[in-house]
Amino acid sequence: MATRPDVIVVGAGIGGLTLALELHAAGIGCTVLEAVPELAAVGVGINLLPHATRRLAGLGLEQALADVAVTTRESAFFTRFGQHVYSEATGRFGGYDWPQFSIHRGDLQQVLLSAVRERLGADAVLLDHRAVSVTQDDRRAEVRCVHSDGTSTVYRADAVIAADGVHSAVRQQFHADAAVPNYTGYMMWRGVTVWQPFLTGASMVRAGWLSHGKMVIYPIRDRVDAQGRQLVNWVAEIEAPMRHQRDWNRKGHLEDFLEPFADWHFDWLDVPALITAADQVLEYPMVDQDPLDFWTRGRITLLGDAAHPMVPRGSNGAAQAILDAHELAACLAGIGDPVAALAEYERRRLAATAQVVLTNRTNPPDTLLREVHERTGDRPFDDIADVISREEILALTEGYQNIAGFSRRQLSR
Repeated sequence: MATRPDVIVVGAGIGGLTLALELHAAGIGCTVLEAVPELAAVGVGINLLPHATRRLAGLGLEQALADVAVTTRESAFFTRFGQHVYSEATGRFGGYDWPQFSIHRGDLQQVLLSAVRERLGADAVLLDHRAVSVTQDDRRAEVRCVHSDGTSTVYRADAVIAADGVHSAVRQQFHADAAVPNYTGYMMWRGVTVWQPFLTGASMVRAGWLSHGKMVIYPIRDRVDAQGRQLVNWVAEIEAPMRHQRDWNRKGHLEDFLEPFADWHFDWLDVPALITAADQVLEYPMVDQDPLDFWTRGRITLLGDAAHPMVPRGSNGAAQAILDAHELAACLAGIGDPVAALAEYERRRLAATAQVVLTNRTNPPDTLLREVHERTGDRPFDDIADVISREEILALTEGYQNIAGFSRRQLSR
């Protein structure tokens, strides 16, 4: 029997940690190298759709996630006047075999990190190891890391997987001419607010449209205080010039985006009050990068945002990284030879993720709101059926689900 390869994973984000767990489940040893000296609960909320929770449940993590997340009941669409457009049940409430979770990114990372350290050992994740370059020969691949004290270390393995995010050093080494992000034309501001439950108490809301302001709002932690309130994640998106380069932790300012939402006082939620009650605001330009023509060179490949940075819409950034991890581990376990395995992983995932990147630019799931905005001339309607038929709505929402890989039909196969 062929010896299972050993692997170095660059990056302890969602993709890198999920890959470590997938490799361990397949009997493949790995070490995770992470740039930061200490892992902290950074970021705000994300959604884990059923195609992602299916894979995490397969790793035995469903209960750990349910304990810290909100199990999403519905996805609901509204105009900027607070008028209901459409709702669909999500996860198990919508007939899937797996739940949809709304979760703080830091909580998800902690669940993954705890599982990695428990299963692979306390030293499976090495912090303060910033990967700066990779090399390889016909037998091994190498990663050179620098540390905060100025020293450096070289690690060798049969394969190196770069899951080091949108600013990936390995991606830059492979594609030095592909580093310029594509700006979509709108900015995003994000925050979290302790707030009383609204609608079902587990609703993911999309409202408005980009030309006048769009919001995505959903709870990510339940019962955070004695009053039974939730931690609610919100995202404001507005057409605007690009203000800054990509930095998930850049501080934002209320005066830069609050005005378009100042009159969003709905009977189910006071949006400006929700926004202004946040402890902090983060700002990010809605950017992606054109799909690459390759990820892999021999024993080295890319995964997650390092491979396919996409506009953060449709809840698919983390999900596609999780799917990458599953396929990559399956290829390494099933093929054995790292070079052939990484080539097969790229064959399975490159075109599929490229389609998601391009669809997120033009027709993500909230395209429904664009249709309503344009057909009504951005005015209130009397009856949504006079604006758009249920058949058209289903075609829009199910079309995106098919491309992103989480339609019920696809997951039931």
